[in-house]
Amino acid sequence: MMLRVALYALMLFSMVAAADSTPNPPTLKYCITGSSSWYPYYIPDSPQAPGLISELLPLLLDRAGVKGQNVPLPPNRTNQALEKGTLDFDIVSPSWFEHGDFGPLFVKSDPIMQITEHIITLPQNQERWADISSIKGKEIGTVMGYLYHDDNEFIRADFKSEQELIKALHRQRIGAAISGDYTALYWSSKLDLPIALAAKHSSGDLVFRLRKERAALLPAINSAIATLKADGTIDALINKYTHALEATP
Repeated sequence: MMLRVALYALMLFSMVAAADSTPNPPTLKYCITGSSSWYPYYIPDSPQAPGLISELLPLLLDRAGVKGQNVPLPPNRTNQALEKGTLDFDIVSPSWFEHGDFGPLFVKSDPIMQITEHIITLPQNQERWADISSIKGKEIGTVMGYLYHDDNEFIRADFKSEQELIKALHRQRIGAAISGDYTALYWSSKLDLPIALAAKHSSGDLVFRLRKERAALLPAINSAIATLKADGTIDALINKYTHALEATP
């Protein structure tokens, strides 16, 4: 009897030890707040429609079996946090980086969705900025902390958000700025301040920029992206947030 009890106790101990040694999936820290004006990707104070990426990220992480924690930071601190490892990933486009290179600290996922940005200006000045070379050496409106693949070719005039870029154009503080298309069209409509899309500045795909020490999670993340593409989830969210903007002149 004593031997049976001892064997049973040993079995329980082995089971507990095995459970304790099973690694828990890490909680990946990220920041999706952007400039707080990054419509339609992030929309603050809107629980029913928090934004395209705000809705999609939890679905992707859940499908990948990964926990996530949004850590709100201003854009100028997000990149620093990623470099230091305080954050584990963000959602960016390689087209925002010189030569599309994230550097040695990061790996990238498969593409999630396309994103395009243009030079934006007042309608009467559209032709003046129709060629991307026109920005060389000029002061161009940008968002503080944002990445631009060619910002060594122009003079950055940093503002706190895309919303402020639209206002600055109409106050004639700047002649042109750089913005994602959907974001610019949204704020133009919201503020009732017309703008025009001039030369294309960049075009690419949004991806996970994941710190290399988390690279083992990349297959699961890529599988989640493929699944949510195949079942129509990503297309449905894109349509939800951009359908009205597609019709904006």
